[in-house]
Amino acid sequence: MGAGSGFEPVDWIWHDGEFVPWEDAKLHLLSTAVQFGTSVFEGIRAYDTKNGPAIFRLDEHIRRLFDSARIYRMVPTYTPAQISQVCKEIVVKNGLKNCYIRPMILRGFGAPGLNPLNSPIETFVPTWSWGTYLGDGALAGGVDVCVSSWQRAEPNTFPSRAKAGGQYVNAQLMKMEAIENGYTDAIALGPGGLVSEGTGMNVFLVRDGALITPVLDGTSLVGITRGAVIQLAHDLGIEVRTEPVPRESLYTADEIFFTGTAAEVTPVRSVDRIAVGTGKTGPVTLALQKAFMQTVRAENDDPHGYLTYVSEASRRTRQPALT
Repeated sequence: MGAGSGFEPVDWIWHDGEFVPWEDAKLHLLSTAVQFGTSVFEGIRAYDTKNGPAIFRLDEHIRRLFDSARIYRMVPTYTPAQISQVCKEIVVKNGLKNCYIRPMILRGFGAPGLNPLNSPIETFVPTWSWGTYLGDGALAGGVDVCVSSWQRAEPNTFPSRAKAGGQYVNAQLMKMEAIENGYTDAIALGPGGLVSEGTGMNVFLVRDGALITPVLDGTSLVGITRGAVIQLAHDLGIEVRTEPVPRESLYTADEIFFTGTAAEVTPVRSVDRIAVGTGKTGPVTLALQKAFMQTVRAENDDPHGYLTYVSEASRRTRQPALT
């Protein structure tokens, strides 16, 4: 695995109503998901707290999962409430505290051609322990990134508000290019040449104390962590502006950071080998990172109701899984 992956298999994955051993969660080679990338998914984190593991913004993630499935004309057998419950149960079943949860809705094997409508809908919920996404030290020291030579797709090419597996081949090209050229990650531009997002993260800039993030123009995902960070900025009295961001603003920003479920709040140290600000994590980034981590770890009173505790799922995992 790559730097910062921290990946270790666990015992159980939930698949269509039952917990199955990790090694038995399989798809046919000719499943539509494998051939054509027809899957939608969510990345969700659970954090260890004084009251046990708590999942960050579970309802919002499950809503987006089902929105993505609707866009791709996939109707799962299960309801959002059932999948939310499974997300809690899978954490308990595997005895995890800090972990990553990835509910997935996809098309299995039905017909080998491009038409997906005869391929059955399957639902999986895996989980595993996952450390710092962009490498050890990234949250404290920041990361070095480039502006990718690959761009995001034109709106109405791929539905960017759907979190779909096949759409991430674009992000993989950016990620590989960045790593091969000595960077940790990349920032993508949209087809109009304006800043869109990172490979799997939203991006924020700070200029003269104000927080700036690119307008959601149909080239980027509507990030759930992005929304939380904007709310936390309002709580801290930080001015927030959503506006078109030209590439050159990356080189003149006082601070830049990524947000995302995996990335959390990760400072950007340099862009195209140009130092961001002083080259060290700035005060606005530090304040928002601190507020974010205090929230997800239940070190404050969770004023926005972002946390869902998994403790009530302990009893349920002793019973048969959802059918």
